[in-house]
Amino acid sequence: MKKIRTRYAPSPTGYLHIGGARTALFNYLFAKHFNGDFVFRLEDTDVARNVDGGEASQLNNLAWLGIIPDESPLKPNPKYGNYRQSEKLDIYKNLANELIAKGHAYKAYDSSEELEQQHAESEAANIASFRYNPEWLKISDEEKARRDAAGEYSIRLRLPKNTVYEWDDLVRGKIAVNSDDIGDFVIMKSDGYPTYNFAVVVDDHQMEITNVLRGEEHITNTPKQLAIYAAFGWEHPIFGHLTIITNMEGKKLSKRDKTLKQFIEDYKNEGYRPEAIFNFLALLGWTSADKAEIMSREELITKFDPDRLSKSPSKFDIVKMEWFSKQYMKRVPNEEIIKVLMSPKDDAWNELFVSTYKQSCATIDEIRKNLLIYLNPKQELEGDFKVNNVVMTFYSLLQKRDFTVEEIQSAIDETKDICNVKGKDLFMPIRLATTFEEHGPELAKAIYLFGADVVMARLNKLCS
Repeated sequence: MKKIRTRYAPSPTGYLHIGGARTALFNYLFAKHFNGDFVFRLEDTDVARNVDGGEASQLNNLAWLGIIPDESPLKPNPKYGNYRQSEKLDIYKNLANELIAKGHAYKAYDSSEELEQQHAESEAANIASFRYNPEWLKISDEEKARRDAAGEYSIRLRLPKNTVYEWDDLVRGKIAVNSDDIGDFVIMKSDGYPTYNFAVVVDDHQMEITNVLRGEEHITNTPKQLAIYAAFGWEHPIFGHLTIITNMEGKKLSKRDKTLKQFIEDYKNEGYRPEAIFNFLALLGWTSADKAEIMSREELITKFDPDRLSKSPSKFDIVKMEWFSKQYMKRVPNEEIIKVLMSPKDDAWNELFVSTYKQSCATIDEIRKNLLIYLNPKQELEGDFKVNNVVMTFYSLLQKRDFTVEEIQSAIDETKDICNVKGKDLFMPIRLATTFEEHGPELAKAIYLFGADVVMARLNKLCS
């Protein structure tokens, strides 16, 4: 049995997006579940759109998530050649010429203007979908020779008539497309660069990729790629096309949608837990047979079953994602968070602060913002606030006690009994008077974290 090999092959035209990260993750889980290899390579032939740092961003953010390729441009296996398409241009060119020699491809000498004219005539004839006609161009042999010598041609694959290209999709089952619905298509552009469909077939074949999981937008590419495999007589990989990720309104995620953080870099910079994002992304289009939600990387690898990939779109639920991050934040050792925060407070205070706030925060940034409440306490209570008997009673009791969490809680409990109040009527006046905040963690701990000097000064000013 062949060793399973999957790949993630982004273009360095941008940073790691949620959709790309999910694709990489599923390919990684698939490979690791079957004790195979996960390959990272780069489709960098669209030079005009490549961005500085695009490759590094992809690799660094995958590593942050815990998705480590077995092979990449930085960790190549010599057996498989180069891992950047820009370094393989001669290979693509030679293979395209091989197809010409075998009669499976030909040079097309149409200029861009002539192609536009053929398109226009097709539309004028009310032809529903344009198919390239190799007989349309009428130029002299001399002009053809001139264009050939000048390299003014593309190379198109010659498709056989009425041939069905079909595959058993891992996600969607049987899919079949007739060659007559495709038409001859370009495999090498006039600038000497391969098209996506040609380069990806060559790369997958040369790297012995056995399984390809990718977005559903590639379904229309698959029959073209199968035609290239057939022309070479190569075995093709098993394909699976993942469903789209949508927002909560059911619309496909758009990079222009600013209501969601869509790049892994954003989550990394805000201090989300990478294990939480890894876990959350794994459930965008896949479910575990035991319906578990919180799963470690090792558990996800063990449980990953491609038969359980969803056939329905997956909603990116930011509330659910925040919930995942909170569950993982609770598990982070206090000392790790304290080290990142660099709080000037003493060890005991930092320990209590982190223990308290990591229970309800999704990110390090969120914990850091709460730290500022204590490092830079408000000088005035905002809004109208009337001191009532609850506050006065609590203040008088607190004055007689040591300033510890236990004694503060005791004063709250005694205030409850003396004033015969409970719930919001008890907690809200005390919280506002002591913390100057309407919300916060467990009240006794919140009061203690402000310190005796701040709290007693506030109460003294309000109650005098």
